[in-house]
Amino acid sequence: MESHAGGDGRTGLDGHLMRAGYALGADDGCIADARHHAIAFIDQAHDHHRLPDPARARDLTQLVVSELVTNAHKYASGPVLMELRLTAHAVDVVVWDSDPTVPAARANDPGRIGQHGMEIVKAVTEDLFIEQEPVGKRITARIALAATPRDSTTRT
Repeated sequence: MESHAGGDGRTGLDGHLMRAGYALGADDGCIADARHHAIAFIDQAHDHHRLPDPARARDLTQLVVSELVTNAHKYASGPVLMELRLTAHAVDVVVWDSDPTVPAARANDPGRIGQHGMEIVKAVTEDLFIEQEPVGKRITARIALAATPRDSTTRT
């Protein structure tokens, strides 16, 4: 695990308050490891930067990490790389895997069991970026630190 965290309140040259990178194994335990890293990152972020709603940030970051790493583990062979980045307004969850296939949310089907990961990620994130790399793909999910009006509206 490589980690860089600026606990003094200053941003780095790239505009991030904190960032941490993790190489996750290809075994079944990588998903739980990723969730543990996410919790530790958010806890450290709150300790150093006083997040506006740490419980929300923790829950959503852990959910997004779980969904993205599960997909990477399920569909790609080999290791998964994860980076967590904190800005003044958001947490970015970045996951790289070796499978070049770009995931897509599936059509709404109330009878479908499973395979809702990308739908969940899209529903709880502010932005979602998917980039094909020379080898594999990189998915960046941006989670707003504070609830946005979209979060508090009733969906019908």
